[in-house]
Amino acid sequence: METLEVLVVDDEFGIRSGITRILRGFTVSYPFMDDDIAFNITEAATGEEALDIIKNKPPDIVLLDNKLPGIQGVEVLEYINTHQLKSLVIMITSYASLDLAVKATNVGAYDFVPKPFTPQELKASMENATKHHFLRRMTRNLRKEGKQVRFQFLTLLSHELKSPLNVIEGYLKLMHERQAGDSIASYDKMIDQSLAKVKSMRTMIMDLLDLTRIESGGMQRSLREIDLRLVAKSAINTMMPLAIQQDVEIVFDEQGSIPYIADSEEMEIIFNNLVSNAIKYNKAKGKVICSFSMAPNEVVVKISDTGIGIAQEDLPKLFKEFSRIRNSQTKEVSGSGLGLSIVKRIVDLYEGRIEVESTLGEGTRFAVHLPIKPTTDQRIDQN
Repeated sequence: METLEVLVVDDEFGIRSGITRILRGFTVSYPFMDDDIAFNITEAATGEEALDIIKNKPPDIVLLDNKLPGIQGVEVLEYINTHQLKSLVIMITSYASLDLAVKATNVGAYDFVPKPFTPQELKASMENATKHHFLRRMTRNLRKEGKQVRFQFLTLLSHELKSPLNVIEGYLKLMHERQAGDSIASYDKMIDQSLAKVKSMRTMIMDLLDLTRIESGGMQRSLREIDLRLVAKSAINTMMPLAIQQDVEIVFDEQGSIPYIADSEEMEIIFNNLVSNAIKYNKAKGKVICSFSMAPNEVVVKISDTGIGIAQEDLPKLFKEFSRIRNSQTKEVSGSGLGLSIVKRIVDLYEGRIEVESTLGEGTRFAVHLPIKPTTDQRIDQN
């Protein structure tokens, strides 16, 4: 039988011992697992004590109270998230306020269980976390075996979709129990957060479908002469409401045409991703600048912003699947972590290259180099 390491962090002895009693002898089974999974419990009464344990050997699951003497639970959660530890965190607290729920989920909590909870509620949350742990490990094994498409699907299923679904479910329970009162206005923030999570999941699904089609070679391509400037203008018009909402100015020279042999949908994906990122990771009163230049053998597209910038050590991560740069400035920015990897793969289809330069606090510049190839056919259909 496999055993997962569980750390219970709560300053109340009764809560810690109660959780230990509930989980003692409790096991979780899941299809395709050879054995059931049990739990080995370690207890900590303070955030400082919890961090010592986590630094020495990160547990698989952390049951974490927020109201602690000294370091608060959310600070422990932020440490786990900042150091990209694989520990799954379930927040347990009597202060089951919406603000705390939002903050905890924004900085990486897997689930949220308000006190007082029943043994069945705790076991249900632990079962979900355990299954998530199992699926995440299975996807890592699949990746090692080179089964990339299944790896991406299972990763998205077990993590990128599971977390927002947990958040939405938590909000629905709070609303169902009328914990904020009977006025519908009291639940506006919960509804807004849920809608944002649904939008994020929809984006993830569409990005995953694009990535899968590109990898499998199943994407239908229609290569013909298009005007890259018109495609960029269309993308900018689509993103303009977001720019207005974020108080970001888009600078774009519409004069002249940039002819290029390409699939218009593929080029639209490139512009949509780069322009939307330049807006989302910008600052109020910031700018996004889109420009083109042509050389005898290539077209260069440049999208730059005056935003928060990216640390040099994080630049190599940008084009990896499901990779998102997480810090205090980006934690509230939604995204699938797939957009730039899709952009990179499309650029590769054209035997081009994409470069990125960034300075923290000043902004980021992406340059897409698309080679110009001589052709006698202005339209090529590929299946």
